[in-house]
Amino acid sequence: MTNSPLTFLLIAGTVFLTISVIGQAKLGFAEINPGFFGRFLALIIGLFSLTAAVLLVLFPADGINLIRDYLVQQIQQSLG
Repeated sequence: MTNSPLTFLLIAGTVFLTISVIGQAKLGFAEINPGFFGRFLALIIGLFSLTAAVLLVLFPADGINLIRDYLVQQIQQSLG
């Protein structure tokens, strides 16, 4: 858990899913009252964040860079 993007995505996903499940909450001076659309949006953002974290674990940045370089090379060959 030393990879900062991975840690950020996991924490953000957990927070957004918590907001979408709990809905109305009062935490001391802060009040969370998202409504239906806010809860739905928090659910989407939370699922997206956790999915991105899982994909970051399954496919490290080196593999993604290799795929990106291959696609750039193929596009350049097809255009030129």
